[in-house]
Amino acid sequence: MSVVERVRDIVEPLLVDDALELFDVEFGGGRLVVLVDRPGGVNLNVLTELTHRLSAALDLEDPVPGGRYVLEVSSPGLERRLRTPSHFRRFVGSVVSVKTVPGTEGDRRLRGILEAADEAGIVVDGRRVAYPEIERAQTVFEWGPGPKPGQPGSASTRQGRQPARRRPPGRTDATGSGPAADAAPPTEPGSPGDAPISSPDARLSADPHRSEKAPA
Repeated sequence: MSVVERVRDIVEPLLVDDALELFDVEFGGGRLVVLVDRPGGVNLNVLTELTHRLSAALDLEDPVPGGRYVLEVSSPGLERRLRTPSHFRRFVGSVVSVKTVPGTEGDRRLRGILEAADEAGIVVDGRRVAYPEIERAQTVFEWGPGPKPGQPGSASTRQGRQPARRRPPGRTDATGSGPAADAAPPTEPGSPGDAPISSPDARLSADPHRSEKAPA
């Protein structure tokens, strides 16, 4: 059983009480990333508390050979990487960006509506692509239309000032560091711990936890 499979088995039962879904597990380069989500999204308080619980469980079960890694518990972000058939099925009807492996027939880059997904592959704007032909795929966040001239919030009603563009939730850590912190952006209204607003490809992430197995 791989590290990712072992981590999934440990983590999934710990998410049930908080109605959280395990979106993905990534492991490589000494980093163990656990991506979680739920309807309405997750905030920093949820991720921070979950990081403590998962780190304790993972330290006990020791699924990583050598025991040295950095645990990061995050939301998937608005633009989500798609890797498994279940990921693709979940986003049928959404706009996706797909890059195929070298040697695949046709253009290597596709962007369009994900029309179908099954156990063998996907269909994007009428083109069938098998999973082994996909190098990378992700959902695409599309900005909504801005205010029309003369309406509240438009440039013409702010005496030459540029309208402030509202950006989607992004990644920060519990100390407020990260790309969103430098600009000191506004926060989304809601429960305490909501994330500062940042770029659509960013994730909301609690402080990482470093695990180092003590020498025998």
